Amino acid sequence: MDTLATALYVKTDDLLRESPQLAPWRPRTGIAPQLSDAELVTLAVLQALLGFTSESRWLRHARSAMRHLFPYLPQQPGYNKRLRKLAGTISQLTRLLAGDTTIWSDDVWVADSTPVECGRSRETARRSDLAGWAHYGYCASHSRWFWGLRLHLVATLHGLPVGMALTSARADERQVLLSILDDPDLARRAGQALIADKNYYGRAFENALADAGITLIRPARKGEPPRPGARLLRPLRQVIESVNQTFKAQLDLERHGGRTPAGVIARIAQRLLALTAAIWHNDHTGQPVRRSLLAYDHLSRLE
Repeated sequence: MDTLATALYVKTDDLLRESPQLAPWRPRTGIAPQLSDAELVTLAVLQALLGFTSESRWLRHARSAMRHLFPYLPQQPGYNKRLRKLAGTISQLTRLLAGDTTIWSDDVWVADSTPVECGRSRETARRSDLAGWAHYGYCASHSRWFWGLRLHLVATLHGLPVGMALTSARADERQVLLSILDDPDLARRAGQALIADKNYYGRAFENALADAGITLIRPARKGEPPRPGARLLRPLRQVIESVNQTFKAQLDLERHGGRTPAGVIARIAQRLLALTAAIWHNDHTGQPVRRSLLAYDHLSRLE
């Protein structure tokens, strides 16, 4: 864990020095923060990897066990405020870390969306600051309704996130996927393949993917003839389900604790960066399983 923290801090600090526009604006005069942006990003990643969903409990744990890494630690209100302001920076760092791996340019991607529950009571749905963005949606994988958002993810076969979007539960998955793939910074290769489920269908949708040089591989819907690439679906389709399970079971995606749009965005970005940082570090250290978090979660919930 200390090795990952040190490597991530150094990499983040170098990136923010090379591209200072990535960091939130700060006046030239005034009191400089005692905890640098690179330190705060590293602290947020460790919180996600170690499974602390409570910021107060996490900072108490860090004060007792991580003083050798962080000489100064803020109080919870200051930590929360700066983390929300760094949401955009965290998203940019996620992309830069992903691009610094050997698997960023894989020619096979997997795509899916997963629920991000934000509340359960009718009163919450009516009075929450998320009302209007969060809506009721249906999760076919678990045969349940939920109130909240959807995390749309495009990843490599190693589980490295290459594109994401956080939308209302009602958003059309196909349109969201097209908007993700419209990013010119995505490292597409000739013959790029995209594996998805049968909900990603439609002639106009597939034509748009074909125009972008992407071949869609998905199961045939009822009444359709067999589709090419069907033999690849059974072993590879589970990859995205496994990535989603990593977010939910190991990175506590649905226990994000966000109560406002800014809070939810920051916490989801925090978890995306945590997974990307672990894969980045495993890739650079030659680990056989890039997405393994076993080396980083053994201190989970000791407090």
